[in-house]
Amino acid sequence: MRLFNLLAATLVAATIATPAAANSFFDPATRKWVDFSAHGAPSGKSPIPRETVRYNGPHAPGTIIIDTGERRLYHVQENGRAMKYGIGVGREGFQWAGTQRISRKAEWPGWTPPPQMRARERAKGRVLPAHMPGGPNNPLGARAMYLGNTLYRIHGSNEPWTIGTAVSSGCIRMANDDVVHLYDRVDVGARVVVKR
Repeated sequence: MRLFNLLAATLVAATIATPAAANSFFDPATRKWVDFSAHGAPSGKSPIPRETVRYNGPHAPGTIIIDTGERRLYHVQENGRAMKYGIGVGREGFQWAGTQRISRKAEWPGWTPPPQMRARERAKGRVLPAHMPGGPNNPLGARAMYLGNTLYRIHGSNEPWTIGTAVSSGCIRMANDDVVHLYDRVDVGARVVVKR
């Protein structure tokens, strides 16, 4: 009977602690459900607030470290600190790792979907434009930092509720508020380390 009561209590607690999927996502870094509507996500703010954390790793100040498993981006600062941001990462089959440098920065960038992406989406019945000018409706959001000569970028998003999830085609998504914050603090040439 004691085992039955324990199992029943666990099931009830899990049901209460799990919010509706329509307004939330499971954050693997904190192992908690996050309600993005409670964090102003529709306004461009991240459902995962940025924070200053301790850093004692091997990378020099100015380095950007992207931990795709944790779904966090760290911008290493002086004095053993780093700014930590929530991010969206590549979905299954589109994840990658490596080291790049920021080769270019753009405010309100235009978006030219690669031919492979356009073909994938066309097969699903969705037609992507050959080019979309920058602006609030553009999927790249308010800022973009291009990674070497790859197709990948660290960029903003007009879908802040995707932060904390694996949804992109390999790019690193940030809420617009966070991408502007990072953009203003990094230079072209900054080192970017992507870990899986």
